[in-house]
Amino acid sequence: MREFSLPALYEVSPGSTLPQLLERNAAEHPGVPVVARRRDGEWRDVTARQFLDEVRAVAKGLLAEGVRPGDRIGLLSRTRYEWTLLDFAIWSVGAVTVPVYETSSAGQIAWILGDSGSTGCVVESEEHLRKVESVRDRVPDLRRLWCLDAPGQEAAVARLTAAGADVPDEELARAGATADAGSTATLIYTSGTTGRPKGCVLTHRAFLAECGNVVEGLAPLFRTGESSVLLFLPLAHVFARMVEVAAALAPIRLGHVADTATLTDDLATFRPTIVLGVPRVFEKVYNSARAKAKEDGRGRIFEKAADTAIAWSRALDDGRSPSLGLRLRHAVFDRLVYRKLRAVLGGRATHAISGGAPLGERLGHFYRGIGFTVLEGYGLTESCGAAAFNPWDAPRIGTVGRPLPGGGLRVEDDGELLVTGEHLFSGYLNNPEATEEAMTDGWYRTGDLASLDDDGYLTIKGRKKEILVTAGGKNVAPAVIEDGIRSHELVAECMVVGDGRPFVAALVTLDEEFLGRWAREHGKADLERGELLADPGVREAVQEAVDRGNEAVSRAESVREFRILPDQFSQESGHLTPTMKLKRHAVLEDFADRIEEIYTPPGEGKREKREKRRR
Repeated sequence: MREFSLPALYEVSPGSTLPQLLERNAAEHPGVPVVARRRDGEWRDVTARQFLDEVRAVAKGLLAEGVRPGDRIGLLSRTRYEWTLLDFAIWSVGAVTVPVYETSSAGQIAWILGDSGSTGCVVESEEHLRKVESVRDRVPDLRRLWCLDAPGQEAAVARLTAAGADVPDEELARAGATADAGSTATLIYTSGTTGRPKGCVLTHRAFLAECGNVVEGLAPLFRTGESSVLLFLPLAHVFARMVEVAAALAPIRLGHVADTATLTDDLATFRPTIVLGVPRVFEKVYNSARAKAKEDGRGRIFEKAADTAIAWSRALDDGRSPSLGLRLRHAVFDRLVYRKLRAVLGGRATHAISGGAPLGERLGHFYRGIGFTVLEGYGLTESCGAAAFNPWDAPRIGTVGRPLPGGGLRVEDDGELLVTGEHLFSGYLNNPEATEEAMTDGWYRTGDLASLDDDGYLTIKGRKKEILVTAGGKNVAPAVIEDGIRSHELVAECMVVGDGRPFVAALVTLDEEFLGRWAREHGKADLERGELLADPGVREAVQEAVDRGNEAVSRAESVREFRILPDQFSQESGHLTPTMKLKRHAVLEDFADRIEEIYTPPGEGKREKREKRRR
């Protein structure tokens, strides 16, 4: 067993709550922009004083419409300014926010609002309104509905602001005073790769300990009046909520993007100093730049620039100064390539924060080499966001960093990672059995396999429950191979299979954008999609991706066969969670025939296949 912890950099007092951050900001930085709203195509700043006033006005409206301390209020919307406004307004009356993904089905909405005992819900659109209305009979406590954008109805924020106009300040103060650091701030339901989502109870203390220690640990990135972050991840996810609160705690300027289709333009106009995202975002930026360079006849220049960036970063890792030749090449490529890539990410950011999945060592070195360091971190809903992150001044590429200050990491003899600290959840709502199973003497059992080095840097190796055991007895961690295969521009998703089988195989889906580019580059744009998926050249490209994934593992763990599936995995198909994690059980069930086909010897008939499945 190995264990590592760091002392806290931020202390949470017993009476501290999240709305107090806004009161402090208004008192100490009244004219500093803390939020930016997108209106008529322009970013318009909201100062700390203005934001506090808006939050209080909405909070008074909640009181006027019957919301009381301790009430659970659902919030179903895309990432937008009003989400953060409502989040803090709900907290200001001592109530609890229950986030719901805007892509959730009616059944998922019914479960989350019903299990949480929500008495009200704010939705974004008319479609969301219809979904909630359709399950109202399954949510017995739900008495109030507000809509941000429904045609023919008064917008929720305007309605609440008007309703609360006559509520005295003293009444709001009394409601807010019912909460303290130990009070529940939010119930975040796990995205549920298997079974029903569980409601994680997160307190004001958990958020303050989490965000306070992140801000202090990354202090040069959180400079009041100078730094800014653009939030485009779904605010129903704990990572985005952590960033929302961290921005208020610092405070720094926070922007919201509801549609990632406009992300490149939004980055260019907002120009954040910190970029946050998941690995797929950074993979997409790299692959798009590489594909564009090839289309423009500059593919060789891009490849040399990428190799130079990686060599530069590796030299920094080795503790040596880059050679004169490397410095000269790096300077040339900075003018020709790197500067343009940084501009795509807004032009001002020197660091990014990435979580959700491993970025990949090569891509990590590439980004640091172009002057844009991606700080990988690791966390869960149960840890209120980051349980570990890389320090801004000493990142180790390929790891997810050191423990959150004030927290601890432990790797048991079987490789399972455990986490402890004030930032941990208080348990699963209405599910004491699951809580007891997850906790051991104040440590949360993550279910992830990991290793810790002597300096406390953590490396994640995969999910304990997802380990495959081949017929030959070889243990295989799918995530390691999958991340390598998925880094190829043509691959959208990949799932490794092979539990109880003679060898490891993979199911692969293709990225629509890059499939079209590949077809144009190879003179096959006139092929039908089915013909394109069956094209030997496409298969050869996917084989390159598989070979890349196999480089990270032994031969016994490597993928020997793969199948290209006709459609992408998605939330709508039931194969991805809202946080883009694979629902492996659903993929295994829905594509059982394709998997069986991989392991069926040539010439074996359908009857034999069916018999084999029964056995």
